[in-house]
Amino acid sequence: MSTFPDKFRLDGRTALITGSGRGLGWEIAKGLAEAGARVLLHGRDRSRLAPRLAELAAAGRTAGALAFDMADRAAMQAEIGRAGTIDILVHNVGERDRRPFLDIDPDAFARLVDVDLVAAHALVHQLVPGMIERKWGRLILVTSIVAGLAVPNASSYATAKSGLTSLARALAAEFGATGVTANALSPGFFATETNEQLVASPMGERQRQRSPAKRWGDPSEIAGAALFLASPAAAYVNGHTLIVDGGVSATYLS
Repeated sequence: MSTFPDKFRLDGRTALITGSGRGLGWEIAKGLAEAGARVLLHGRDRSRLAPRLAELAAAGRTAGALAFDMADRAAMQAEIGRAGTIDILVHNVGERDRRPFLDIDPDAFARLVDVDLVAAHALVHQLVPGMIERKWGRLILVTSIVAGLAVPNASSYATAKSGLTSLARALAAEFGATGVTANALSPGFFATETNEQLVASPMGERQRQRSPAKRWGDPSEIAGAALFLASPAAAYVNGHTLIVDGGVSATYLS
């Protein structure tokens, strides 16, 4: 007999987590794998994913890998086409351009928006027909609190992340009756490998103080939120942005 905790199991499901060779994507992949999903790691270089696959195999998890650049639509289509059934998409990959607005020319702006936002549309466009046919699917787009709380030197990144939030709502409205849900997952300040230098900087200390939790998030703390949105327990959660930021976006002044 099934129990309520069973609603958080993902046995028999396959989850693709983009940008999962490290950082938040890796933590999400580990969490979904521990819940029973077959996980597909993603990165641009297959060889860099090999140690992660070995780690999952050593833990008794089932995993595979897809390698393509998000800007290369043909490679994306080919790799996804060979991957088989995918029930859950966690679109986590994204680039960042930490420069002042006037230093980001229109071509650079367009490229980042293409990689961080337009590529997400292309990926969902390829995956969602199968989800609709099977009457079950989870679309989880990883955005950022900068989508709603602007900061200097992040104009292209904030624009792309805001677009992902809107895309999740649009997908929820369009596919809500098909068994496919679409939600956004919005992280705050997490001490990932990418943010190591920032964490140790004066700005990083200001961000730590800005958080009501008075600390940066541990990357592993994103996994529970992702698992919830991916699980049967969240079947009626649709078009929502789940913020995981220690309370930063809930406060006016630190």
